[in-house]
Amino acid sequence: MKKTRQKALMAPLAGLLIAAAVPGVVETMSPAFAQASRGVEINRVVIEGNRKFKKESILPELTSQARRPFDERAVQGDVQRIRDFYRRIGRGNATVSSRVVKLPNGRVDVVFTVDEGDKTGILSINFVGNNNVSSTRLRNLMQSGEMNWLSFLKTNDVYDADRLAADQELIRRYYLKNGFADFQVTNTDVRFDAEQGGYIITITVNEGNQYRVGQVGFDSRVPGLDASLLQGEIQTDPGDVYNADAVEKTLTKMTTEAVRRGFPFVSVRPTGARDPASQTVNLGYVVEDGPRVYVERIVIRGNTRTRDYVIRRELDLGEGDPLNKVLLDRGERRLNNLGYFKKVRVTTEPGSSADRVVVNIDVEDQATGAFSIAGGYSTSDGIIGEVSVSESNFLGRGQFVRLAGQLGQRAHGVDFSFTEPYFLGYRMAAGFDVFAKYTDQTQYARYENETIGGQLRLGLPLTEEAGVTFRYSLYESKLKIPNTFKQPYNDCTVPVYPFAPYINPDGSPSYPLCAYNGEASIAVKQSQGRTLTSLVGVTLAYNTVDNLRDPHSGIYAEVKPDVAGLGGDSKFVRVSGEIRAYRELFVDDVVGLFKLQGGHIEPTGKNNSSNGLMSTGGDLRLVDQYFMGPTLVRGFAPSGIGPRDISTVDSAQNALGGTTYYGASLEAQFPLPLVPKDLGLKGAVFADAGTLFGYKGPRAMDVNGDGWFNCTGVNKNGYATQPECVRVHDKNVIRSSIGASILWNSPLGPIRFDYAYALSKDNGTFVDYGYGPVRVGKDQTQAFRFSGGTRF
Repeated sequence: MKKTRQKALMAPLAGLLIAAAVPGVVETMSPAFAQASRGVEINRVVIEGNRKFKKESILPELTSQARRPFDERAVQGDVQRIRDFYRRIGRGNATVSSRVVKLPNGRVDVVFTVDEGDKTGILSINFVGNNNVSSTRLRNLMQSGEMNWLSFLKTNDVYDADRLAADQELIRRYYLKNGFADFQVTNTDVRFDAEQGGYIITITVNEGNQYRVGQVGFDSRVPGLDASLLQGEIQTDPGDVYNADAVEKTLTKMTTEAVRRGFPFVSVRPTGARDPASQTVNLGYVVEDGPRVYVERIVIRGNTRTRDYVIRRELDLGEGDPLNKVLLDRGERRLNNLGYFKKVRVTTEPGSSADRVVVNIDVEDQATGAFSIAGGYSTSDGIIGEVSVSESNFLGRGQFVRLAGQLGQRAHGVDFSFTEPYFLGYRMAAGFDVFAKYTDQTQYARYENETIGGQLRLGLPLTEEAGVTFRYSLYESKLKIPNTFKQPYNDCTVPVYPFAPYINPDGSPSYPLCAYNGEASIAVKQSQGRTLTSLVGVTLAYNTVDNLRDPHSGIYAEVKPDVAGLGGDSKFVRVSGEIRAYRELFVDDVVGLFKLQGGHIEPTGKNNSSNGLMSTGGDLRLVDQYFMGPTLVRGFAPSGIGPRDISTVDSAQNALGGTTYYGASLEAQFPLPLVPKDLGLKGAVFADAGTLFGYKGPRAMDVNGDGWFNCTGVNKNGYATQPECVRVHDKNVIRSSIGASILWNSPLGPIRFDYAYALSKDNGTFVDYGYGPVRVGKDQTQAFRFSGGTRF
């Protein structure tokens, strides 16, 4: 009886010992319990109070896990780990406590109680000492951002020491790229303001002077190496603003060329002598033999998904090769640019002997797939919707796969793409595309078009900036002219009039109005039916743009020659090209864009007709010619400029296309005042000019099949009908416009709103169709244009 009372008194005391804890830190448990906990197993780990984040996100951070031995010190460490987890995600005020619940059979439950608190983000990022570059520009360079009314949608406004260190490196590289060779970050102060509940970051910089390149020297100390071969790789010229990136590119190009010439141990190092008085840097490049060190092993760690060979192939050296630091750094940059990893770190350590080195590559995989459901509106395609699935690291093999389906008011289709970036183990990208698309052109023309086909691609890099892609395309176009009550665009051939026709004296019906209510051009009728195109092409591209999604500097240029006629119906040669140059203007964070584009197509033989009717005139099919509008000059409708058929009054919708186009654009993009950059909104002003001309399609067609061309609009029996000859209005007039835009990098992808005013256009000509002169053939304008709604 006495023993029973002792047990009853001891039970509450044991419970108190087991559950003892202080908020935020686990108390040291009694020696008795610590002794008793040896051999105790954790039954489960419970997290309470976690409303914002699921326990599945927190549990991997912990050392204490179910079915593992219980360790009091591990529980204490886990309390701090949970606090660190919440600090990283912007909950710096979160408190954590723990308790241990004893269970039968030597087991316990470990319970962590969390008070998440409010979000503690970055209140402000301030700069001191930046006299040449504004604080706004520097903040835009950073990945970290300030809290604002969009904070509930974003996470980059959470203070992260590692992210801030990376931001400082971005700022440093920006200054070095723009001539500030003495730039330093002298201090970074991070202060938590408990009253306001956030961090205040102050970065103090010393910009120094902006330098230009003075003299450029070269010294080759490697016997047998032709110095002239390396001198041609120098990217820095006297008088240029000093650019650390250009120096880095010079080192890489020189080293690559020396290795290619059979000097694997060559070392290229830069020298620089600053002259503060003249604010110039005299650069030098010294080429000499480096230490004869070989790569013993390449150890890859952390890649849970990406295959080893996908990482190794980005390096220009392998096991057993001479170690070259410049080539190793280039491999690290390539791995970072893949987008497969959250972080990449390449280090070296001594090998088994003095001339051996082990290369360690530590990576952390990240999600590379994307699923997108998008919707929007386009002035050319109407209401549109798209579902897309893409994977840039398919099965960890580095392959790109994309499947997209589009459903719209005036367009729908599906396409599939596959790309292998290292075809047959070489640095060349091979892939294919399969597509099917329907477009309703009746809003701007008088036909509908269906296209189905595919393309094979093979891309080869020529340099780090230039490449060539060989293409073969095979596709079939089916052009159809609607002929319904609402769209009577072919009723001169097959009448669909809702009223009784006029009866001629011989009893035959006559439809005198068929050519004047929206009849398609004879050129369109000649092109209706199926057209098979077999085309071989090449794309030559040059790209130095700093950021393809948000460009600030650099040049993108491409030339695309194509030849059609290796089988199929179409026979032509065409060449098109485009060049875009981006540059930061003098005003803060304003980017200037200059764009030139042009193209020409020439028939090389008789293009086959699928309708079997007699026709005369040019040999270029309607569907093969260029049709231009807002893609050349904003302010004009799709197919709104260029040659038109004025044989009937409906010339506004009877664009014929042209063989030659050229145009130029000037644009300045700028941040919108008082709008957080996280919203992704920018403004722009622009000026466009260009033209399209040179119709070389069919000029006449025997629509009625009576063996002759009726160019007067009256048939052999004297009945009114559609003229069977194309009357071309084709003037080489420069069209121009000015306007303003709003650009939105929305969660669904880039969306753009343009408003343009046409300054000059083709006003057409006057034609008398028997009831007085009528102005026809004029360009079709469109002041407002809205496009976007998809991320692809």
